[in-house]
Amino acid sequence: MAPFLEEPSTGALLPSKPNFKGGILDLPTRKKPNIQYEPGRTIVQGHDEYEYDDLRPAFPNVHWDPLTEVPYHDRGIKGDAQFGNLLSDAIDICDYNPKIGTEINGVNLAKLTDAQKDDLARLVSIRGVVFFRNQTDLDIDAQRELGQYFGQLHKHATTSVPRRGDLDDVHVVYTDEKSKDQRANFAPTFLWHSDVTYEVQPPSYTSLKVLTGPPRGGGGDTLWASQYAVYDLLSPGMQKYLEGLEALHSSQIQADGSIALGRTVRREPIVTKHPLIRTHPVTGWKSVFFNPGFVTDIVGIPKAEASAIIYYLNELICTTQEIQVRFQWQKNDVAFWDNRICNHSASFGFAPHRRHAVRVASQAERPYFDPTSLSQEEEMNARCGLPKVNKDGSGQSNYND
Repeated sequence: MAPFLEEPSTGALLPSKPNFKGGILDLPTRKKPNIQYEPGRTIVQGHDEYEYDDLRPAFPNVHWDPLTEVPYHDRGIKGDAQFGNLLSDAIDICDYNPKIGTEINGVNLAKLTDAQKDDLARLVSIRGVVFFRNQTDLDIDAQRELGQYFGQLHKHATTSVPRRGDLDDVHVVYTDEKSKDQRANFAPTFLWHSDVTYEVQPPSYTSLKVLTGPPRGGGGDTLWASQYAVYDLLSPGMQKYLEGLEALHSSQIQADGSIALGRTVRREPIVTKHPLIRTHPVTGWKSVFFNPGFVTDIVGIPKAEASAIIYYLNELICTTQEIQVRFQWQKNDVAFWDNRICNHSASFGFAPHRRHAVRVASQAERPYFDPTSLSQEEEMNARCGLPKVNKDGSGQSNYND
């Protein structure tokens, strides 16, 4: 048979040699694609036989002792500055924007060497969040094993765990067609958060894998914001002022919500004091350490002043587009982020699609502040020969799309 070329978008077959009739090139008529489209509508998948039934949510009636401080050594410190081990398997890498978010293709998270894991930690500590597509080999046991390499896994006191029964350190995200729409319960700004910052040792490296989700265009994206970049948005005077403050992080609101639903609070609620500006042990960069979901007060200043600072930081995190990245999930995609330097928020609007994901988080160091540390912008601008950022509001510009 003579060779043929296939047109990928239509399936129409083209002959390998052109056919001339009377000196005129005669090509076969292209098959018109059968596109069915209704704006804003996506097909809802059925789940009669659900492959992840053992990872659906459960709320066990158990009680745990308070967490105690454990030793922590950040694996990112050993990572290669050029990420040569991790990228040896990559076929493509791209940043989503200068401040936050990177996607790597070709890397299998279930088969990383220790050197590649160290590089991953280093990259995440710099970029905030790193995305990996189609990680079919990373089942929940492999995901936990990878998380344990970075530190002791965190066990959440109130949220759901898999019904399998032996995965208390896995957090389940689950919404289906029977779930109540939650949008009316929260202001969108309130939903931005860094996970369980009320713990004495809040998480560092965290992975979330989407098992089932809306099709492309069906909603349910997640957004992250860089708290390195939030610090760099501040004036030098404001930076210096906030560096001397500590914030109170409370789990009480989260516990009260579980009690109202008749669920067990597996560990007693706590309030923990953390520096409002912290230093990252791998990069040495300063970062705001704040989120509206858990910070209830700032220590040592009037309440009105504390409320104004909380409102201001919340406004920067939620509305400054250049410090944010948005990720459109597909089945088996994984996001790896650093809770010490990122806030994140899932987006609503995906109902009635099922959205099911599993999260594993490693406990990190007790937050600390080193006054000799630099900001991300200071170091990166110096390294790249960029001018100092103007923060005094002078000059005029009509830049915008």
